[in-house]
Amino acid sequence: MTSILIVIGVTGWIALIVSLYLYKKIIREKVQSLHMRNKEYLDPKVVVIGGGTGQSVFLRGLKHFTQNITAIVTVADDGGGSGILREDLGMLPPGDIRNCLLALANIEPTMDEVMKYRFTEGALKGQSFGNLFLAAMNGLYGNFEIAVYKMSQIFAITGRVLPVTLEDIKLIAQLKNGNKVIGESIIPKEVKSQKSCIDKVYLNPVDVKPLDEVINSIDNADIIIMGPGSLYTSIMPNLLVEGVVEAIKKSNAPKVYISNIMTQPGETDGHNVLDHVEAIIRHTKENVLDYVIANNEILPDAIFEIYQKDGAKQVLLDKSQKETLKSMGVKTIEENLIEIKSNYIRHDAKYISNIIINLALSHKNDSSK
Repeated sequence: MTSILIVIGVTGWIALIVSLYLYKKIIREKVQSLHMRNKEYLDPKVVVIGGGTGQSVFLRGLKHFTQNITAIVTVADDGGGSGILREDLGMLPPGDIRNCLLALANIEPTMDEVMKYRFTEGALKGQSFGNLFLAAMNGLYGNFEIAVYKMSQIFAITGRVLPVTLEDIKLIAQLKNGNKVIGESIIPKEVKSQKSCIDKVYLNPVDVKPLDEVINSIDNADIIIMGPGSLYTSIMPNLLVEGVVEAIKKSNAPKVYISNIMTQPGETDGHNVLDHVEAIIRHTKENVLDYVIANNEILPDAIFEIYQKDGAKQVLLDKSQKETLKSMGVKTIEENLIEIKSNYIRHDAKYISNIIINLALSHKNDSSK
């Protein structure tokens, strides 16, 4: 712990140096942003709720279509470098927040690489420099919300990144065998180990309060997106925070769930698109969805076999699922959503973003008539 604290102190100086380095660039971008303000008034206000890699990948595409983005991010993460900083420094986990900030950042590629750098040796082995940067900002300002805001300014991000709550929370899963698993990072491991799938997840404490800005952003949204990302460990923890579901339900904006392309071993084994939607409804006690966006491209055999070795399968819609969703008042949008790079599957962020923006604009136009 002492070594971590020493490094965090050093990182504070590094953060200051980096801030000075970026200052000139920020001023230049501030001047440039003046002529963008009119565009911001016209851009749809998009709220993206989630966490993990899926959310940050989507945000990288979305920032090319609108300036008005609010990323609402889970703080239930307790694994890896984030878990270490959370335990040693008593701060909220920075990992998912960092990923979203970098996804929306307007910085040179070199600085982006520095923020993503992970130490390979010593006490910091496996720790991300971006995590340490955010930890230093948290130590400097003594408030995680302010730290995220200041880092947003330094990186001149498009939109805003908000932790869903500032409270220290733990995610708990109740498995179908009746056992409870405490901690976001070990839930998939225990599901596999116990050979029992997730029945439900909940937060401890249960009466967690959201940031006011989280509710305000949902109230003012032109469209609300849930996903893409891990269903139970990235999306659901946000929806379990008090008042979030109520705000979503009250909003007149279209509510959209972006389905995962593949099942996640230890979390959504055997789930089809309908199963994902029904899990959200079961946890929120409300049908909070108007649309589901799902992939309909069948993977090449060579790529599918790589994922199949880990137990993952494609998440696809069929006629029966579509009819059930329609009876629930949920419209389905099926498209080829896959982008494959280096044998790694991810969502085609720009393509999905185009669908989202068109949905938001068509709804705004319909509402104005």
